[in-house]
Order: sequence, then C-alpha cells, then structure tokens
Amino acid sequence: MPIVQAPVSTVPALVAAVSGAGGLGVLQLSWLDLEQTRAAIRETRRLTDRPFGVNLVLEWQQHERLAVALEEGVPVVSLFWGDPAPYMDVVRERGARCIFTAGSAVEARRAVALGADAIVAQGWEAGGHVWGEVATLALVPAVVDAVAPVPVVAAGGISDGRGLAAVLSLGAAGAWVGTRFVASDEAGLHPLYKQLVCEASETDTVHSSLFDVGWPEAPHRTLRNSTVRLWEQGGRSASGARPGEREPVAATRDGTPVLRYSVDDPTSEMTGELEALALYAGQGVALVHDVLPAGEIVRSMAAEAMRVLADLTARDQPSRLSDPLP
Repeated sequence: MPIVQAPVSTVPALVAAVSGAGGLGVLQLSWLDLEQTRAAIRETRRLTDRPFGVNLVLEWQQHERLAVALEEGVPVVSLFWGDPAPYMDVVRERGARCIFTAGSAVEARRAVALGADAIVAQGWEAGGHVWGEVATLALVPAVVDAVAPVPVVAAGGISDGRGLAAVLSLGAAGAWVGTRFVASDEAGLHPLYKQLVCEASETDTVHSSLFDVGWPEAPHRTLRNSTVRLWEQGGRSASGARPGEREPVAATRDGTPVLRYSVDDPTSEMTGELEALALYAGQGVALVHDVLPAGEIVRSMAAEAMRVLADLTARDQPSRLSDPLP
C-alpha cells in the first residue's frame, strides 16, 4: 500500500504494525544512543518480517547511527534536514534504499543526482519540523516533474484516504503520514497528546520556531497550546527573553526536567504539565477523530483512497468545468 509512516516515534511496535499492514513503517533513530539504536532495530525486526525504514535528522552527525543501521541490514534509510551527500554513497554501497525529504524541486533534483532512490516532497502543512515553505498541492507536482521517473512520496496535511487519493492524482507514488499515526495505539506518545490531536481543528496549528530548546532555529508546526499563548500574550519575544524561559514543566521517567519551549513532545512515560510541551501536528489534524491501531489506520486509508479513485473513474457525466461561460 502506498502509505509511509512518518518517523513520529522510536517505538518498534508502531513501525512493525504499519509495515505488517502493508505500509512502510519508519523508526526514528536520530537521538538514540548506539545501543538503543541497535536494540530498536532488532526489536522491530522481531515484530515484523516486512521491510521497514529508519530516519536520521542531519542537523546532527549521524555516521555512527547509520553504520549501526546498515550493519543490522535495514533496507530503507530516510534522511532529513541537511546535506545528504556525506551519507548517500554509504547507504547505496550497503545495498539499502535512500529516501530524502525535500522542500523544493531544486533540492529534490540534487538529491536524485547524489543517488536518492525516492524523494519525500514535504509541504508546509506538515506537522513536526518543516523544511520548506511551499504548500503540498503546489510542491508535489513540481517535484514529480523535476525528478521523474524517481518516485515521490507526498507529505503535509494527509490524514485520510481522500488526501492519499489526492496526492496520487498529483503524480505521487504514495503518502507520508505523520499526524494520523500520532493518534495510534502503538505510537508511544502520552494519551493527553493523542486526545488533543483528536480534538483539534484545522485552524489550531501554529508554524513557528518556538519550541527550540534542543534544536534552535528549526521551523515546525504544533498545536496552539498554553506555551504558545503565553508567548503570544507576552509580545512574541525572541528566544532567550520569552516568558517562562528555562521553566521546567514536565519530567521524564528518570526525573530529568523538560523545559518549556523544549523540542521534546510528551511521550507516554512523562509526567507534569504535558499540555505545555511541543504538540507536533499538521493541518490535516482536523481529520483525526479517534485513536486506532496503526494497522487499522493503514487499511482504512488505503480502502478509502481506492473508493475515492474508483468513484472518480466511474463518473461519466460531463464536468461543469467544460460548460461555456455565460
């Protein structure tokens, strides 16, 4: 099925469930240590015999994590937020496929010239960290035309089968889906976070660089929450002079404080004022209404897309677009 799970979690169960249902699960490795990296890959493989991928954010040096992933025989490597050139040859030499996330056609062409096997065209509507500034509807066909016949996976605002059908009609080979999988049983994120995603509307997200402790000057899209409102009411001060700066609002399982404006989102083991943390979500959040098993999400999205495309194909009445103007 043409559904790729964006790397919203380090939890092998989510990745295995998506791959097991016929999609492609992607494991987030970027901030795990090397022992955790190897363990997460092995646990994913224990849970599924289907192909899966791993994601590495290139804001940080990722050679060691990549080496572990390739040693473990991971078949797909996703690279994001930086120059893929120092990594691409190694991926290809080890026989893995490389996916690169681009925010423009120029960037996509360069990645293909370096050897990328597929491109993720990430539109501005996307949740989490957002690399480009172009909306999905405009970006996807531009990237498709720029890199054909290399497959393009569309990202940004796709949360149901209608969105999947739409990007397939734009020439994409599939959809990169993140926000919908936040609200999955297996995601490893806090129940409150999932609840807030299910309750949000399409106007409840904010594109900013606000949650920057741990990843400065990196634009992202989150739900508007108490931290966003505190910042807005305080005059939208620059980083370092914002209200509540350096205030701990939550804690990890081992008691490590999580600061307001931290890059961290609320995982299942955290405690504290979790609503105040970064609640990454895209503009497709309004289409998410319930928490479901990840495999069910894959199957229902694919089935809905097939129905939509079949309905469009079956329509035989002339389009009103062809009617003469008055």
